[in-house]
Amino acid sequence: MQKAWPQKRATGRNAASMKYDILSALGVHGCAGDKHRQRLVLRLITLIVARYNWIADELMVGQREMAELWSIDERSVKRDIAKLRELGWLVQKRAAARGRVAVHGLGLARILEGTGPDWARVGPDFLARMSAPAEAPEAAQQPAQSNVISFPLPVGEGGLWPRIQAMLHREDPHLYGAWFAALQADLPDEGCLRLVAPSRFHADYLRANHLHRLERAAQACEPGLARVEVVSGG
Repeated sequence: MQKAWPQKRATGRNAASMKYDILSALGVHGCAGDKHRQRLVLRLITLIVARYNWIADELMVGQREMAELWSIDERSVKRDIAKLRELGWLVQKRAAARGRVAVHGLGLARILEGTGPDWARVGPDFLARMSAPAEAPEAAQQPAQSNVISFPLPVGEGGLWPRIQAMLHREDPHLYGAWFAALQADLPDEGCLRLVAPSRFHADYLRANHLHRLERAAQACEPGLARVEVVSGG
């Protein structure tokens, strides 16, 4: 009889520790496997750490970007994604289409099932924690006390930039308030959205650290948009 692994979710009160536990489970499983499994698991972990949205359960990354991230060609990316789907570790939520990339989620139940036999290698405390029943949904959904300021939703007339702002706010209200709320948008021009930052430092920081997030949100709201530019208005 197949063992029923506990249903875990990396959200709620214990989300931070659960994320590390999932990555630890993948890592110890990969180390215990042959060179092919090690390489596949390492690529998945890298993809999760670099691009996975834990709140939305979304990986919105194109094959070209994966190839760059994994230092392989796009044909090898297709092969590895197919393997991960076959394992059930990646679940396609939206197929790729012209102008937009595929969206995947994590098959956490299948990841736990596949890595479970190796949990004891981490230690008895890890095995006990991972084997424990998941929280009841009512308990998991109760908001934890926090001193993080929740910035208000952006107000707009329903144009492209207000829709992008709303998506960014949903993903991370604190990051939105710190870096995105002050941006002003010009009208899209030939597939380019130009965002004006209040200072050169602000623009430089966004280009270096959060341009991918802006582009991903913009293309999700407007699939035909080719690029996003951040310039300084100061």
